[in-house]
This record gives sequence, C-alpha cells and structure tokens, in this order.
Amino acid sequence: MKDETVTTESVSPLQPTLTRVISIRDLQHRYRQQSHNAVDGINLDIYQGEIFGLIGPDGAGKSTTFQILSGVMPQTSGIVEVLGSQPRSRRLQMGYLTQRFSLYPDLSVLENLHYAAGLREVSEAAFKTRSKYYLGLLDLARFQDRLAGRLSGGMKQKLGLCCALIHQPQILLLDEPTTGVDPVSRREFWDILAQLAVTEAMTTVVATPYLDEAERCSRIALIYEGKIQQCDTVAQVKASLGVQRIEVFLPIAQLDQAEDILKQNADVNMLTDVQRFGDHLDVLTPQPKQASQRIRSVLEQQQLQLESLVLDTPTLENTFVARLRELKGDIPTIAYPRLHKSASTSGIAIKANNLSKIFGNFHAVKQINLEIKYGEVFGLLGANGAGKTTTIKMLCGLLSASSGRMALAGETGELRSAKVRQRIGYMSQKFTLYDDLTIEQNLEFYCGIYGIPLRSRRAKKDWVLQMSDLAGKGNLLTADLPGGWKQRVAFGAAVMHEPKVLFLDELTSGVDPLARRQFWRLINRFAQEGMAILVTTHYLEEAEQCHRLGFMVAGEIVTQGTPRQVKAEQPGQLVEWECEPLQKASDFLKQKLENWRVSIFGSRLHTIVDRPDLEIPQIQAWLFEAGVFVHSCREIEFSLEDVFISVVAQAQQRGLSVLDE
Repeated sequence: MKDETVTTESVSPLQPTLTRVISIRDLQHRYRQQSHNAVDGINLDIYQGEIFGLIGPDGAGKSTTFQILSGVMPQTSGIVEVLGSQPRSRRLQMGYLTQRFSLYPDLSVLENLHYAAGLREVSEAAFKTRSKYYLGLLDLARFQDRLAGRLSGGMKQKLGLCCALIHQPQILLLDEPTTGVDPVSRREFWDILAQLAVTEAMTTVVATPYLDEAERCSRIALIYEGKIQQCDTVAQVKASLGVQRIEVFLPIAQLDQAEDILKQNADVNMLTDVQRFGDHLDVLTPQPKQASQRIRSVLEQQQLQLESLVLDTPTLENTFVARLRELKGDIPTIAYPRLHKSASTSGIAIKANNLSKIFGNFHAVKQINLEIKYGEVFGLLGANGAGKTTTIKMLCGLLSASSGRMALAGETGELRSAKVRQRIGYMSQKFTLYDDLTIEQNLEFYCGIYGIPLRSRRAKKDWVLQMSDLAGKGNLLTADLPGGWKQRVAFGAAVMHEPKVLFLDELTSGVDPLARRQFWRLINRFAQEGMAILVTTHYLEEAEQCHRLGFMVAGEIVTQGTPRQVKAEQPGQLVEWECEPLQKASDFLKQKLENWRVSIFGSRLHTIVDRPDLEIPQIQAWLFEAGVFVHSCREIEFSLEDVFISVVAQAQQRGLSVLDE
C-alpha cells in the first residue's frame, strides 16, 4: 500500500522513522441485521512498540474493529493492512485476547497453553522454553497443574495473555483484558505490557473501560458510533479540553445535590463540566480562580457544606466523559415506576455471625461478621478469589453455609423461601440473562419470576430499556449485546420488583464511565429510599460512594469502616510523583523498595513511605540516578486503590494466602 495523504485522525506525533505495523483506511463494517455501520470510516496508523488504546462507550465499535484486525472476520469495505498484508494472512504474527474467555475449563493451565502453542505451530523445544518464561513472567508457574475452570477471573485473564504470547507475536490485540480483574492484578498486567513493549518491541492494541489504565498508552483513539473522534497522545488529548480540574469535597450525602446545582450554574466561560467522581466532584474550568469563587458562592447560597477545593490537571476519565457529553449528552434520569409507595424500613437487613464455607479442603470463607442496615450501601472489596462471591451466595440463600448464622430481610430460617425471594434482588458476577432470548423476553421472564402484575409489566420493561439506552431495541438477542449493555439490562432486571435488599456482584464490570455514573446515581437513590445494598467492585473510585466498606483477603474480612476511616487508618504517607519516563521510574524504585510501596496510578507514580522527611529526598536521588526527570512531588491522601494494595500486602506479611492462591 502506498503512503498517501490521510485524514487528521490518523496523524501520529511519533517520529516518521518508526515502523508502521497496522494501517487502516476508510474502514467500514455493517452487520446484516443492523441499519447502520458498526464501524464507519476509520483511519489509523499504529507503529511498532506502541501501546495503542482504543477507548469508547459501550457499543462504539471497539470489538468489531478488533475482530477485523485479528482476521476473524472481513470488513464490509475499506483497507486494513497488518505487517503489510491482509490480517488473515498474518494471524501467526498476532496474539488476540477476546472479551470472552477462550480457555478450556477442563484442561489445566499447562494443557491450555500447550493447546494454544499447537494451534500456532510452536515447536516442542520452543514451547518448553517459552512456557517456562511466560508462566514465570505472569506468576502462573506454581498453578500450572490447576484446571482453568478453577482459576479466578484475574488468573484466567493472565492465562489468556500467556496463551496469546506463547508464539511470540509481533502484535498483541487485547479487547478489555482486565475487565473483572482486581487492582493488584491489573497493575501487574500493565507492567507486563510495558515490559514487552521495551524488551520485545511488541505492539499492543488494547481496549479498556478503566481509563486510569489507558493513561499508560503511547497514544489513544476515542471512538464513538463507529467513528474516530480524536487520536493523539494522552497528554495532548487531555490538553485539548483547555481546562483545569477543581476537586470539590463535600459530605458524601450532599454530593449528588451539589452536582445538580453546579451543573445548573455551568457555562463555557466558567464551569464547563461537573462530574461526580467517588467521594468528590470534578469541576472543569478554563478559569480556576474565578470558578473557585463561584463554587464557594453557589454552595454557600444553597447551604451546602464545602470542605475543600483542590486544583489539578484533568484526568483522562474527565476528558472522556466531557467528550461523550458533547457528542451524545448526559444519560437522562428516568423516573423509576413504582408498584408500591416507598415505605421507610429500619433495622438490620443483612446479618452474618461467624459465617464460614469450606469446599473439601479449601476454606473459602472464614468466620466473617457483617451487619448491613436498611438504607445503607456496603462495599465488599477484595482480590480475585478472596471469597466475595461465595459470601454473597450464602447471604442471599443460594449456597448453604458450612457454619455460622445469617439473617436476611427479617428472616433467620429458610432464606430460600418465596417470601424472602420477593424481598431481594441479585445481580451475579456472571450475567443473569439468557443469551438465546431477546432483551424483551428476558425482562418478561423476570417479571414472571418476581410476580410483577401484568398491568405493570410494560412500564417496568420500558424503564429498563430507557435506563439501558436501549429504547426500541427490545427485540435484540441478548447474546449480541456488548458486555456493558448486558450489565445495564441485568441491573434493571434485578431491581424491577422493588426489592428491599439488593446484591450487586461486580455491577460495573466492563461498563463505560458515563453508564457507571448512572448506575451509582440509581444506587444512591434506592438507598435513600431505604433499600439495603451490598456491592462488590474492582473499580475502587466508585467504592468511595459506599457508606461502609469491608476488605476481604483469603476468606477473611480484615478491616471495616467508612471510606474515610479505612484511608485514615493506613500506616505511612502516600507521595505522588509527576515524572518521566513513568514506567522506568516504577521499575527502578521497585528494586529499592518493597513492590507494594510503588505503583503507577494513571499518569502519576505513587509511593508509600514511613518517614517522608527522610525518604522523599532519598527517592528523588534514586530517580535522578536512574535518569528520571521529576516534575513535582507532593504528599496526598490515600486513594481506596492505594489502600487496597496496602491491605493486601500487609495481609501477605501476616502470612495470609492471598491473590488467587
């Protein structure tokens, strides 16, 4: 293919001497049953050694693009070249990790890897060397005899990556590889991608709903409705907004009200966007000084309790949400159709005393104690395999406990009775929808299961479709929905019958940032109306919205409290570094400090120190020695993600077997 003039969306800031390995021109694809293009005129160039991020909302065309790039299916029109040829002829030079696990559950880790190597024509001698290297790199060597079906989500994703790497591809295609993976494993996963880019000049194209991960990409492209809206380095994409970010801290209970009020006062000259982000609001503004005064004045007039304002640069998630709102507007709040008046309920909704579960010789849950009140949102946090899902299944009556006592929605005896079932809603970690039914049929099924009267079913189903941004699409097969849309429908199905107690197991896994915000608006509203909600999540920013949290490690709850309490109780001081090159700084400091004390968070480096006055100068000297340029450093409060990593590390030091053991 000739080098030709291309549109601005494919222009790269990279040096022209770098080797172009993927070239896309006017790519279009339309599925037979659709009236519009899933991919609509994409132009992109991707270069050797890049980690290139393709980000966009659910249904934007990311997975379709990956399937075409991998040679799984041909495009409707346009030109796609991978390593100078058609994708299908280059499949042996590519590794492809899909959204759905492609492992055989009844084969062991090593057997799955051996099967993948056979498909890719890897010799036995090469397999022996490479399997040892990659299993060691991804910390899977000690689990090589374990059946894939017995692996946690994080370990399955690591094994999937191992299978994609076994033939040492030149290009790695990763479609949401860390969805459902805990923060520790996610950071390890991205460290490995960075290492492969440096040591093997491997090109990685990745889609992710976690935009703090996307900040580690060389370049990103924002895709919406099948079109590339913007393509540049992360720094340039963030700078393109031309704004600063003000973090606005108020009491948690006042945040939604403050967001609505500030949005009403937003304008392009002062407050260009207002976004709820965990335990605070992010206000984007081109005039931070004047905007700060405006925020203080508006909140004071409404008698809202402003705690502090902090000025910083926008995050990639800020930019993503702002761009999406420009393109499609905010997702409207849809009135929830009630069958019954919301009656206030008091007391304990969920209670566990010394609850345990043993599978054979494996102690999955160890004497946990919980109390969750009506009107409370409780976050159960932990690494993959920590026992969260097993705990939820026991609490809602789906799994019998080995020992201990439970109470659910006022019942202490038969938790599987029809009476209890009508009071609870449950959205499982694995989709609770039937793939061979349409959305409408799935919702009708749940209406029948929960006894919703015929006269009310249309209003209930319409609410789910509107809330899911799927109005008029009820005839779509559930199997054809992107993962994020399935999550929205599954959430709607779990709350249609107005439960008093709601269990949400990884509710927002794979869901884009706008939809996550909408979910949490609904969760907060349901809690205000008296619903008790237990939620698990690996996206710890949103866990800031929980009233209380419990951190679970190896089947035990090791700490409980409000988000602010668990952050305040952490030993040491968190220090944030703005430096470059970021990955080099992280790798070097991990040679000097314990690994858990060093982590990349978005575009910054976090370190945990015990003596800031002594250790900060020492770290600065180490970074200078490594050839890392430090722009700035500052002491900051712990984020919940930093707490998570610290809690897991401290549990390891106490001898608890954690992280998928």
